[in-house]
Amino acid sequence: MYRALRLVPAETAHEFALRLIQLAGAVPGGPAALRRALGPRDPALRVPALGLDFPTPLGLAAGFDKDARGFAALGALGFGFVEVGTLTALAQPGNPKPRLFRLMADRAIVNRMGFNNHGAAAAAARLRERRRDVIVGVNIGKSRAVPEDEAVADYVASARAVAGVADYVVVNVSSPNTPGLRDLQAVDRLKPLLTAVRETLDAAGGVPLLVKIAPDLADEDVDAIADLAVSLRLDGIIATNTTISREGLTAPAAQVAAAGAGGLSGPPLRERSLAVLGRLRVRAGDQLTLIAAGGIETADDAWERLAAGADLVQAYTAFVYGGPFWPRRVNAGLAARARRAGLDSVAGIERGV
Repeated sequence: MYRALRLVPAETAHEFALRLIQLAGAVPGGPAALRRALGPRDPALRVPALGLDFPTPLGLAAGFDKDARGFAALGALGFGFVEVGTLTALAQPGNPKPRLFRLMADRAIVNRMGFNNHGAAAAAARLRERRRDVIVGVNIGKSRAVPEDEAVADYVASARAVAGVADYVVVNVSSPNTPGLRDLQAVDRLKPLLTAVRETLDAAGGVPLLVKIAPDLADEDVDAIADLAVSLRLDGIIATNTTISREGLTAPAAQVAAAGAGGLSGPPLRERSLAVLGRLRVRAGDQLTLIAAGGIETADDAWERLAAGADLVQAYTAFVYGGPFWPRRVNAGLAARARRAGLDSVAGIERGV
C-alpha cells in the first residue's frame, strides 16, 4: 500500500499517510507496540544533547507533522525525536494547491506549502496532553498576514504558546515559501528576533532554542549567524532547510519546471548542507549543538554528518521515499558503524574525519 501512494498526488499521499500514523497512535497500546517492534534500543545509539538523552541521533525534521498530530506514533517508528511544525501564531491555510511535488529521478521533493497549520495554540493543546515518551521539538515561523515589522512579536507569541510543551524550540527564518522570511536571516534583523524569543523561553524555564538556516546563505553569512548564536547563548543551529537551487538535477527539465517555485529537499541538497554543517562546527567549536538535515538517506550519510560535526541528524524526504521501516534500517546501520569503529556509542565519533 505504501508504494501505491506514489501513484496519487504528493500532498494527498502525505495526508493519507499521516492519517494512518495518527490512527496508529490513537489505538490503545499502539505506540507502545510499534516502539517494541521498531524503536531504537541499542545503547550504541544514545546521544546526550540539549540537556536531553536521545535514544538515537536520528530525528524527523519539521514539515511532516505540521500540526503536532502524529508525533507519538512517529516517534515509535524509530525516530529519536520528532520536530513538529512549522507552527505560526495565527492559523493559516498555506499556499494554493498543488504545492508539493516529487522528483522521482532525484528522490527529491519540491514544496511550497507556506506554513499551513492551525496555529501554535492549537498544537500546544495537543502537546500538553502527550506522554513524555518521545522527544518533541517545535519549529515556529512567521504568520503570513503579519507585516515584517511585527515579526518579532509574532514569533514571541508562538514561543510563549509552546514553551511549556516543547523539549526544544526552533526559530525558522529559512523557508523560501513565506515572502520576506529569509530576509530575517540578516544578522541585524535576526538578533532582536532571537533575543526576544530567548528571553521568552528563559522566562518559561529555559527551553533550549535553536535557529534553522538556509543552505543558500553565503559562507560569510553562515559565519555571522554562528557568531550571533554563540553570543546570544543559543543552544544550537539546524543546518539546513530546503534550497531554491535547481542545480545538478537529473529529472527532466520539463518536470522541474512544472513543479515550479519552492524549496527543494533530498539528495541534491546533500553536498551544500554538509559544507554548511562543517563550516558551523569550525566556527562555533563545541559551543553549539548542531543538527544536520538535508539529503540524509542512509546510515552512511548520517555517519558522515556526525563525523563532520553534527550532534544529531534529521530527515524528511528519505522517510517519504523509504517508508515506515526506514528509521529502523538507518538505526541498525549506525549501530553497526559504531561497533566497527570500536565505539561504545555514536556520540564518541571523532569529528572532522
